[in-house]
Amino acid sequence: MTAMKKGLGKGLGALITENTDADRERLSGVLEVDINRVEPNKDQPRKYFEDAALQELSDSIQNYGIIQPLLVKKEDGYFSIIAGERRWRAARMAKLSKVPIIIKEYNDIEVLQVALIENIQRADLNPLEEALSYKRLLEEYGLTQEEIAQKVGKSRSNIANMLRLLKLDKRVQSFLADNKLTVGHARALLPLEESMQLELAERIMEEELSVRETESLIQSLSEEAKPIIEKSPVTRNPMLDNFESNLKQLLGTKVSIKEKNNKGKIEISYFSQEELDRLLCLLKKVEQ
Repeated sequence: MTAMKKGLGKGLGALITENTDADRERLSGVLEVDINRVEPNKDQPRKYFEDAALQELSDSIQNYGIIQPLLVKKEDGYFSIIAGERRWRAARMAKLSKVPIIIKEYNDIEVLQVALIENIQRADLNPLEEALSYKRLLEEYGLTQEEIAQKVGKSRSNIANMLRLLKLDKRVQSFLADNKLTVGHARALLPLEESMQLELAERIMEEELSVRETESLIQSLSEEAKPIIEKSPVTRNPMLDNFESNLKQLLGTKVSIKEKNNKGKIEISYFSQEELDRLLCLLKKVEQ
């Protein structure tokens, strides 16, 4: 009875019959190895690990051991993690000396596929990490979107939509990676020019706009732009476009300059009382 508790405390590896390290490494089942012989895979799709979640897992491992072995590939003198880097990190935090592993002889593309599938199933990847993994499968390994969809159990349209996120402004991509924006917000921003994507992304975060509110805002901006394009004379002064662009950057909102016979007006758009207050503050600073 005592021996059984002791085995559980050490993890699943302690329940396996004792063999030499060489014997165990020839087996295809679960075996325990020195944690220092296990290293993360540099091509792991997941790059971000939450400290709080790692600490919680580490506490669980201290009490119950590692329930699910790490999936690894044997390299020269060490084991490269295919799936289970989060468990490995938590085990190091818990100061474990050994970890349970299962060795698989996968090639590079299979390693990426397995790591990607595991992370997707666990919802561990942020949208940008997922999109970048699909891009690697396309560009480095020559898979089609349909083939990727079949391997990860998603629709081809879902793969295509995730890949489109990589067309966003780089700073907007970083907001997505940090979970400051949702995939829904990001998709709504895709039709816009990169400079406008950033402006609206910052506004979404500042005003905590929902996806529906974001879509409505973008639709209203598009509708405002149409009559300007239709009614603008062919001989429109090119300096006006420059003025519009400068004012847009200064005020952080839609600005339109309409001119006729060397006379005109400047229209500054706002979409909430808070934004109106912000614009008034900016204009007052300009006056001073």
